[in-house]
Amino acid sequence: MIESEYWLALTHAPCYMGALLTYFGSPRAIFEADALEWATLNIKNELLQYLHTPNWAAVENDIRWLAQTGNHLITLYHSDYPPILREIYDPPLVLFVRGNPVLLKHPQLAIVGTRSASQEGKWTAWTFAHDLASQGFTITSGLVLGIEGESHHGALAAKGKTIAVAAWGLDQMYAVQYRNLTQQIVDTGAIISEYPPGTIRSRLHFLGRSRIISGLSLGTLLIEAPENSAALDTINFALEQGREVFVIPGSIHNPLVKGCHQLIKQGAKLVETIHDILEELKNYQNIEAQQH
Repeated sequence: MIESEYWLALTHAPCYMGALLTYFGSPRAIFEADALEWATLNIKNELLQYLHTPNWAAVENDIRWLAQTGNHLITLYHSDYPPILREIYDPPLVLFVRGNPVLLKHPQLAIVGTRSASQEGKWTAWTFAHDLASQGFTITSGLVLGIEGESHHGALAAKGKTIAVAAWGLDQMYAVQYRNLTQQIVDTGAIISEYPPGTIRSRLHFLGRSRIISGLSLGTLLIEAPENSAALDTINFALEQGREVFVIPGSIHNPLVKGCHQLIKQGAKLVETIHDILEELKNYQNIEAQQH
């Protein structure tokens, strides 16, 4: 557990530690470097203070959480870390996992959209998730109300796999009404977070979560997103990461799809059926059959 303790210490640092990890080669080497070497790197005072006195009490709390059945830690250098996620600009250095960590390496499609979804939008999300999961894709989304919650429900209804990416510590609950859904996902798939136990959700965390949703996925499907929707953050990350973007259109009179239509104008793939998605991802059709 010694090496794990140093990885966990990275998660409590006041900033992203990717650059220092690249420079030193391991978390342990970061913390065991001498003050003179830290000084040559022009490290900011807040981080420098943390390197001198890491939050080992918080690390102990993380270790207690990891000791519980079904809880896992996947580090950037771990064999179970998804290669496709490792490719992005700022990959999470660790992933806390409840459920099956091996599932993270399976081919995934993300589905995102507004929390204030219409009944039609929710049904569309459920149906597409159900049918894509039936084709062997793992459905990845954000475990929040609206489009994303329905996407998880649809995948589960197909007896498929689904991954939820949380913007909070996995000892926290997003919403009481999602307690059963959360447990179903843990039982058959996985819930993951880059944030350690005890972390409460915040707007900044949701932004960080968005890059993981798109980073895990071969492509992202957008269903109902008004202008300035937070779901568009995931799409922007997908574009930056060079991943496929798929968009379902709606009525020109529906304000919930203004963001969707703007993306279509900019060249995103317009989707009417799952075949429009499968056409772009031909090499990943019938995944389950290929794996067996």
